[in-house]
Amino acid sequence: MSIEGRILARRRSGALIGPNAVLQAVAVMEERLGTADTRAVLVDAQIHALPSGEHMIPEVQALRLHRWLALHEPLGCLIIAEEAGSRTADYIIANRIPRPAVWLLRHLPAMLAAPLLMAAIRKHAWTFIGAGVFLPQGAWRFTIDRSGTDDTMMPPDSLFVWYAAVFTRLYRQLVAPDCFCRILEPAQSFRPARDYIISRG
Repeated sequence: MSIEGRILARRRSGALIGPNAVLQAVAVMEERLGTADTRAVLVDAQIHALPSGEHMIPEVQALRLHRWLALHEPLGCLIIAEEAGSRTADYIIANRIPRPAVWLLRHLPAMLAAPLLMAAIRKHAWTFIGAGVFLPQGAWRFTIDRSGTDDTMMPPDSLFVWYAAVFTRLYRQLVAPDCFCRILEPAQSFRPARDYIISRG
């Protein structure tokens, strides 16, 4: 199926993502903002009950959470997104990647581990990209493109920071400890598609 076909299919069915996109962010929010301020963000984001963690959730919940967190905490949202992304990656490694695969990736040279990890991420990217499109360019670069989605508002920078944090942690834990994923565009670029590069050192 073409990229356009995949986007249309996700629109019709309502894009779903993994519950940790919300659960890990809320956990960090409670630690940094406190219960009352976290509850205020959740109410504005129309999240009246947290996911159980056992099922996929509508992507719109995570989008609304990031938007309202950015409005409540325009500076702190980036720090929260980064920590939440790291914790999400830790959850993925502990619960979603088979133990033998984790062992193999950690014992392979980085030049071999990185393509294997990127291939696995590409296969399961829909679980965190939702209605967006994930476009890898080799093992060390990728694009996340939301230009074809039905987003009513541009997702805030914190969402794209969250993506970078997930990849940083995955690569540090499974490929090499000096990996770092960064967005190539400057902050506040207001683009629905962002290019990322994973570098070492």
